[in-house]
Amino acid sequence: MKRFLKALLILVLAIVLAAVGLIGWLSIAEYKPEAVEELELSARAENAPSLPQGESVTVLSWNIGYAGLGSNADFFMDGGENVKSSDRARVESNLQDIRELLYGEGAPDLILLQEVDVNSSRTYSIDQSACLTAGNAAHALNYSCPFVPFPLPPIGKVNSGVFTTTDYAIDRAERISLPCPFSWPVSTANLKRCLLVSYLPIEGSDRQLVLVNLHLEAYDDGEGKIAQTRQLNEFIQSEYEKGNYVIAGGDFNQIFPGSLEVYPNTHPELWEPGVLTEDMLPEGWSYAYDLSVPSCRLLNQPYDPADTDNTQHYVIDGFILSPNVTLESVETLDQGFIASDHNPVLLRVALN
Repeated sequence: MKRFLKALLILVLAIVLAAVGLIGWLSIAEYKPEAVEELELSARAENAPSLPQGESVTVLSWNIGYAGLGSNADFFMDGGENVKSSDRARVESNLQDIRELLYGEGAPDLILLQEVDVNSSRTYSIDQSACLTAGNAAHALNYSCPFVPFPLPPIGKVNSGVFTTTDYAIDRAERISLPCPFSWPVSTANLKRCLLVSYLPIEGSDRQLVLVNLHLEAYDDGEGKIAQTRQLNEFIQSEYEKGNYVIAGGDFNQIFPGSLEVYPNTHPELWEPGVLTEDMLPEGWSYAYDLSVPSCRLLNQPYDPADTDNTQHYVIDGFILSPNVTLESVETLDQGFIASDHNPVLLRVALN
């Protein structure tokens, strides 16, 4: 009995020391971005044109789910079972499908993507930003950790973020940190949300288009989303007051007005998004979203639209437009969730 207790004590001490060592290492290696960081523009196209004045502009936003959350996937945070749902071949196939939509016929002028991996275990170290870059591009990390130790098996190394690309000129791009709702030690291996802000020149004008790419908090108690949305609104209002045009788009992880009536949340115990309301916007601003097609599905199981009891849809992807931006159309493109757990949303606007 004494030998057994001694062996058990040694085992417990080893586990404790390993846990302490892991937390210590993650604390030292924790991604701690500055409040505002200037981003390097990759694949910069020489003599890229400015946005034309007086013409319609198209913007596509898409959370691509790191090309690993297609129709075959479920995910443990949504009530599913898997951490890594796709093998390398499926990730590459999803990535090819995503690229074909982005650069096929009728390609959008401006592209905002979320959950784009550059060197992550879950996506086999594929540089997805390189695969999806147009003429100019900027990538802002919102999840960077050398080893995410949970769950079992662990997620492992992650480097992922929001990604903006276009054939038009970008004067500069910045990463603006958003409030983080997680405290130490959970914060060491968790997301650090941000805004990716790109400033685009407009031909014949001293104004700029301020293009904001966002992916707000998902798995918090709700306070994180509220704080991040408040900072977003303050920032976009400040840019509009400078005389600029502002389009903010992405994955809000909050349902747009009226969407709950179309897609009731029948599985709040698995995941419940926040709620966007009209009075949350600065005066004169507007949302742009489409209720005719869901923009996101719950990852509690592989996608089965026929299973109406267990298939949950949401509309959490869309845009916010400044008062000097006129909405011409907005459409969620139904891709059947084949390559991602989100559908892309295509916006057409005019800059007044």
